[in-house]
Amino acid sequence: MAAEQKTFYIDEDAGKDSEEQTGDETLPYKTLGYAVLTHTETPKFLVRKSLTGEIPEGGDESARLEWKPAAKAALKKAVNYAKTQQKKAAKEQEQIALRAKEEADRKKVLDEAKAVVIDEDKSLPEAVKIRLDDTDSTKIQLGDGADKKGTRVRVLGRVHRERRQKDITFVTLKDGYGFMQVLFQGNLAKTYDILTLTRETSMEILGELKEVPAGAKAPHNRELHADYFSIPEEWKAAGGEEAITNRVSKDQDPSVLLDLRHLALRGEERSKVLIVRDAVEYAFNTVYHELRLRKMSPPAFVQTQVEGGATLFKLPYYNEEAYLTQSSQLYLETCLPSMGDVYCIEKSFRAEKSLTRRHLAEYTHIEAELDFITFDDLLDHLEQVMCRVLEITLADPIIKQYVADLNPDFQMPERPFKRMKYADAIDWLVEHQIENEETQQPHKFGDDIAEAAERRMTDIINRPIFLTHFPFEIKAFYMPKDVEDPRVTESVDCLMPGVGEIVGGSMRMHNYDDLMAAFAREGIDPAPYYWYTDQRKYGSSPHGGYGLGLERFLAWLCKQHTVRDCCLYPRYFTRCKP
Repeated sequence: MAAEQKTFYIDEDAGKDSEEQTGDETLPYKTLGYAVLTHTETPKFLVRKSLTGEIPEGGDESARLEWKPAAKAALKKAVNYAKTQQKKAAKEQEQIALRAKEEADRKKVLDEAKAVVIDEDKSLPEAVKIRLDDTDSTKIQLGDGADKKGTRVRVLGRVHRERRQKDITFVTLKDGYGFMQVLFQGNLAKTYDILTLTRETSMEILGELKEVPAGAKAPHNRELHADYFSIPEEWKAAGGEEAITNRVSKDQDPSVLLDLRHLALRGEERSKVLIVRDAVEYAFNTVYHELRLRKMSPPAFVQTQVEGGATLFKLPYYNEEAYLTQSSQLYLETCLPSMGDVYCIEKSFRAEKSLTRRHLAEYTHIEAELDFITFDDLLDHLEQVMCRVLEITLADPIIKQYVADLNPDFQMPERPFKRMKYADAIDWLVEHQIENEETQQPHKFGDDIAEAAERRMTDIINRPIFLTHFPFEIKAFYMPKDVEDPRVTESVDCLMPGVGEIVGGSMRMHNYDDLMAAFAREGIDPAPYYWYTDQRKYGSSPHGGYGLGLERFLAWLCKQHTVRDCCLYPRYFTRCKP
């Protein structure tokens, strides 16, 4: 006699798909698919919708509580679903078993690796300590892998990349000066430290320098064949979830990358920008000394303003109030009579509540003041300095390559730079239908051209622009009026494609009465500026100067979206960490 067919119940409204359910009438399942998957035999399935099911015509409320056999189409669909889930579960079990085997095999290999001990072969030639970019042929010879032996060297650095190929491990080492490919083989590749190597781990490696095989590539066309290495425990970098590749990646939120700036700096792009920055700053110093400007170091604590009081950082200074400097210009002007043309590379501070991509609260300000010049002299000097800085910077092949990596389309700016008066720029903006973003109206003479409009104009013209002769109402108090057009000042902004303004400069008022009238016009008490106004009483002279934002210059040269990536630890509105 055949066994009675077991019945399971599916209530699509009130049932549950869980192990706690028995599938009987009091604890029904929710879906037919789960019921079929749970019971591989061929039982009978009864289905209902206890809350939303339809009531037959002429029936009463209790009619929806009736159990009905599962439809053939629904049962077929549920069977197919169950088969798919069973295959998936079986595959997952296979993967679990495979991972367990791999883990067991790896544990066995690592346990065996712990027993591998390496010692330095003292019979080998003494190793020469070099940096990774050192190519001095007088002390470093490359072996060709056959008869010729290479120099045995000692290098120290951090793991930038690693890859394994059969019984060989390749490591790209970095030390801040360059990169070197290192090859570990034999017992070295079987050691516990090499098998568990993590990125950013510091290493000391000894070995022979050899040319890379034909067709292969490596920094300086060479690789180090290691014969000994050392990794003290405290030199090891975190792995697993704490690995640097998990904490810092290109897809990470920008604010997180700024919080982890100390780790992000280890990436190739960030470090390249800062290495280029070092080269550019060196080039500015070189160019200024070529032009016989003397370097000064003006104070950072001040009690006077230069660019308006709204952007001053105020702080207590013993029993007085002081500010962080907005600019060193006024102090540099006092150096002209005794030291000739001067410059400084110092920090400036602007308390602007701005979050644009080209504003910082603390930035590196390259400023210069030139004596006995005309406005045209000032423009010629600016053009000469910037182009010469680029020549010196790109004369270094490594820096040139870094700039090419960061900004493949960079080209030396064409000289002379385009010179455009403010009034002509207003006409250009009107002609190109670029409106004043504050008024939503066409630009008119007297408007302060906003950053967005200025940048659009520069990007369309696509070459450096000296924008000159701004209205005196929108410029600083110390800028003199143009003799030929008293509506405007002898002032200039240098605009670069992709960034906008990177330099602001002007002639300086050298007439005492004019300067005092400017103080009165701006409502500034001249008394605290006695040391500045005295320059006009004791042998004044026509002079001018400028300030260049190093981070903006770098953003243009290295094609960086924001100046925040062009300094070590950016400080701007709301951010003063880490």
